[in-house]
Amino acid sequence: MTATHPAGGGPNREAGAARGDGAPEAGSAVAVGAVDPVDDTWIAMVGRAYDHGRPAVRFGDLVWSGRELLDRAGGAADWLDRLGLEPGAPVPALVATSADALSLVIGGAGAGHPLAPLGVRMTAQEIAAVVKGMPARILLSQPEFADLAGQVAELSGRRVAVVPELGCAAAALTARPDELAAVLHTSGTTGLPKPVPMTQRRLAARARVNGRLCGLAPDSFYGGSAPFHHIAGLGNIAVALAAGALITGLPRFTVEGWTLLRDLGTTHTSMVPAMLETLLAAREARHETLRTLQYGGAPVRPGTLRRTYEAMPGVRMLNMFGQTEGSPISVLTPEDHREAVAGRGELLRSVGRPAPGVEVRVADAGPDGIGEIHARAGHFFRIDAEGWLRSGDLGRIAEDGYLYLLGRRTDMIIRGGENVHPLEVETVLAAHPGVADAAVTGVPDERLGQTVVAFVVPADPEAPPAPAALRSHTRARLSGFKVPVRWWFVDDLPRNANGKVVRSRLREPYELHGVHELREPDKG
Repeated sequence: MTATHPAGGGPNREAGAARGDGAPEAGSAVAVGAVDPVDDTWIAMVGRAYDHGRPAVRFGDLVWSGRELLDRAGGAADWLDRLGLEPGAPVPALVATSADALSLVIGGAGAGHPLAPLGVRMTAQEIAAVVKGMPARILLSQPEFADLAGQVAELSGRRVAVVPELGCAAAALTARPDELAAVLHTSGTTGLPKPVPMTQRRLAARARVNGRLCGLAPDSFYGGSAPFHHIAGLGNIAVALAAGALITGLPRFTVEGWTLLRDLGTTHTSMVPAMLETLLAAREARHETLRTLQYGGAPVRPGTLRRTYEAMPGVRMLNMFGQTEGSPISVLTPEDHREAVAGRGELLRSVGRPAPGVEVRVADAGPDGIGEIHARAGHFFRIDAEGWLRSGDLGRIAEDGYLYLLGRRTDMIIRGGENVHPLEVETVLAAHPGVADAAVTGVPDERLGQTVVAFVVPADPEAPPAPAALRSHTRARLSGFKVPVRWWFVDDLPRNANGKVVRSRLREPYELHGVHELREPDKG
């Protein structure tokens, strides 16, 4: 494989480079073409997409046309202007997926007041820590979050502005390509969430790439259930808005909410595999009108994929790998998923190949080809001086160009001088039919430095899989030093507000009975 080297980098620093420049599969995506710089903004895309009288927003009995959505955004822009906000500065906001939230995002992006939605399920202390790092002196809040906003304001020294009923105004919503459209924050699994500024030009580029991969168009009906402050929430809604799709959404995922999206006739959605497993277990996964199901955050099991196709025979499945700082980096296409069901099940352990227009390299790769994933493209938000997004994720690129993730660099376990990547072990464990969820971490060991411990959520709490069976399953697929030596069965895993496992909170409850301990040889 051809290696790439950044300016000043010597040989052998990067290996396994790949690009997403090839022709995509039929019906999946095309490379991003030239764009008129004058219109190279996300707000311009939204304005063109909704200059019509067809339905554009639907929440319960509320339905707005495209023209009304833009007029409501104009009313939101007028209200934001009257607050005395500093032009161009991101505005922290406690808002959930709703028609008003869409108005505020569009209006703010077109009036120089970019919204920075924050997690409404976080504690007041957590939110205040983020707000203190922002220049705005005002915290926006929808009425239902006013009490939480008051607590945050007291802790952060800000003033609360509760969102009123927004009127209509025929405002000119415009922006320059390098101005901010919105700001999202990382999930903060290793510290305080960091702001990710989304410029108009780069958000427009993301909308084109992601929209074409997902097949979003003016006749699409997008319904999501991810938190609004998340890249899978507002990040995906922003893509659907740029495509001119009809938009709906849920404040959080539930089986009942899924049935509502199904009854409405949505055509596109996104979720994580755990949500899909919940729907299948409840026998509610069927969805007759769904065209595209985008997922991420974890691999999908072969059995889960087969059952999904049974419930939704014509659905297109996409696994998009990325992060708040830039997404998509790579994509496992609908064709890849069909191949996996037909016999290439190992593809489901990958995150596909580079998305159109994306260059991927493995930096500082070791003899095993594993290194940090770097990627470069016009739709990434946080990049270095040479345009690279340094993901912090470890991975390798196979000979056929598929990217395999091994976890975060900071999560790596060093056991007796051998590197163990938790995500690799978790992916293998998750494929066991008796495992609903799993997390792996390293714990101190006097002899080896660290040893591997697994926390397993059994698929059936009344009949968890035998530790010996989990050991055999893992050992058949991984080297002995990667096999956990202790297994803990738990009801759930500690996760942050964005659903990511917080490894620092994985603790062995030695005071409890029932620890299952298995020993492996030092080498294997």
